[in-house]
Amino acid sequence: MAEQLSIPQPIATLTGVVLAGGEARRMGNRDKGLIPFRGRPLAAYALDALGRVAGRVLINANRYRETYEQLGYPVIGDAGDGYEGPLAGMLAALRAAQTPHVLVVPCDCPLLQPAQLRRLYDTLLAQDAEACTAHDGARLNPVFAVLKSDLANSLSAYMDSGERKAEGWLRRHRLAVVDFSDAPALFRNANTPEELAALEKEIA
Repeated sequence: MAEQLSIPQPIATLTGVVLAGGEARRMGNRDKGLIPFRGRPLAAYALDALGRVAGRVLINANRYRETYEQLGYPVIGDAGDGYEGPLAGMLAALRAAQTPHVLVVPCDCPLLQPAQLRRLYDTLLAQDAEACTAHDGARLNPVFAVLKSDLANSLSAYMDSGERKAEGWLRRHRLAVVDFSDAPALFRNANTPEELAALEKEIA
C-alpha cells in the first residue's frame, strides 16, 4: 500500500493505452476487456492504474467501441484490417499519441499497480532507452512497455516485413528491462473463463 501512496501526479508527457483489440478466442470470442471481474469490466482495472501514471489515457479496441467509450476514455482501433496481434495495437497507440512517450498495458491484468508502471517510465529515462519493458522473473512481458512515440515508423516497417513478435521488435532498439520478480502478481491474467474464475476466487 505504501508503494501506491508514493505515486506522484500523472505525467503530462506520457500517454497510457490499454490494449483491448484482440480476438480472445479462448474466451469464446467475447471481448476480453469487457468481461466482468468483481463487478467491473476487466479493462477498468488497467484504466485505473494508467490514469494515475499517464496524463492522457486511450483504449485500443476493434469491437464494441461504443461500449468501451462508456468507460470514459477515447477509443482507437488498429490501423489495419483483421487481428494482427498486440503490435498492431502498439502501432495504433504510437500514431495516436501526442506525447513523447507511450505506456501500453494489456486489458486482462486486474492486479496492475501504478507504482510498478511508473518504474517502467522512470527506468526508460534513467537509461536513456528507446523502449522499456517488464520481466516477471521468468520471462519478458513485452506488452507491458514504455515506448518513445517516434518509433512508429520503425514498428510499421517491422510489421510490413511480416514480423509479429513484439520482443523481436523491441530488441532492435535501445531496450531497458525492469525486473519485477519482486511483484510478479502484476502479470496475473486470465485467458480462459476458468482462469478468470480462479483468479477472482483467489482474490476474494
